[in-house]
Amino acid sequence: MTEPYDAIILGAGAAGLMCAAIAGQRGRRVLVLEKAEQPGKKILISGGGRCNFTNINTAPDRYLSANPHFAKSALSRYTARDFLALVEAHGIAWHEKTLGQLFCDGSSKQIVAMLLEECAKGGAEVRCDVEVTAVDHVDGVFSVAANGQVLTAKAVVIATGGPSIPKMGATGYAYELARQFGLKVVEPRPALVPLTLGGEDVLFRDLSGVSAPVDAICGKTSFHEAALFTHKGLSGPAILQISSYWRPGDTVSIDFLPGKPAGWLRELKRTAPRSTLRTILKDALPDRLAVTLADRLGHESDLQTLSDKLLDAAEARLARWPFCPNGSEGLAKAEVTSGGISTAELSSKTMQAKKVPGLFAIGEAVDVTGWLGGYNFQWAWASGWAAAQEI
Repeated sequence: MTEPYDAIILGAGAAGLMCAAIAGQRGRRVLVLEKAEQPGKKILISGGGRCNFTNINTAPDRYLSANPHFAKSALSRYTARDFLALVEAHGIAWHEKTLGQLFCDGSSKQIVAMLLEECAKGGAEVRCDVEVTAVDHVDGVFSVAANGQVLTAKAVVIATGGPSIPKMGATGYAYELARQFGLKVVEPRPALVPLTLGGEDVLFRDLSGVSAPVDAICGKTSFHEAALFTHKGLSGPAILQISSYWRPGDTVSIDFLPGKPAGWLRELKRTAPRSTLRTILKDALPDRLAVTLADRLGHESDLQTLSDKLLDAAEARLARWPFCPNGSEGLAKAEVTSGGISTAELSSKTMQAKKVPGLFAIGEAVDVTGWLGGYNFQWAWASGWAAAQEI
């Protein structure tokens, strides 16, 4: 049996590498075990290969969790500006896209290289292609069986993520481990995922490839971004965002003409009486979408021949067009997993399990899920940093 490590981190993703780098630089003896053949695989594919590494608008209200206050501590102590300072210290050029999203000018590989360099700076060892077969805890010491070897440590950090994008090797191992140690798990489900349509809504699949800026609404939550019709249903940033709030049976409403004032169709009846709904919609939306919506509304006549009551009904429908998704495209297409290791089991300051001293959980493994646009990376950096302060 080898000399004990201060910490063994399971998973060389964003959270695990961040935790290892910081803990190593604090003088801790750290080992990272990764089952894939290389570290940071999800980082590499993120942001179309340019890594949307954080969001400057990061705030706790951009995260979903059974405890909406849990993320506050870590996010306030390690901010988007802190991570950006690290990126700049490594000379990585970046740019801001819409809604505060920060991307590398070059490649996601730069972020992985930066994290590995930071690990090396602190002497943290990263081993890939390692299969962990057992984790035990006896007399305050953790034993990790991996590749035929038994490694020991004072602390173990669960940083294996969630089961979204299984083709990248993602699994629910974090939850198995949590349950083994008596920690509750909030039911995991796909988040930031395209929604599928059936029934009458299936007609909209014919619009596959058509995109438009809309408001997507579910309950009291709405997002103003692009929606994309697909051969299976609905996708695009607005839909991915709202999918995290959607539950089976819920309706997702689309405002196809956001920002229009109440009574705008009555006003057009007065100023352009010979217009039709079809021509009006074609002026504002892609042709195929405009035609489909006009056909479904069913009013072919000039506005001047339609009653105000009919116009008000058409206006209301366009502002809250209901879709009843019959499901989602599942974990295979979900960018992240919602749910995970219950925050009630962890310290929000240290990410340590309350019942099992020395056991930590960080990143996507935990029941904290961010919006689309760099928020989940920022949670990985912040939670990894928070755990590293305690190791």
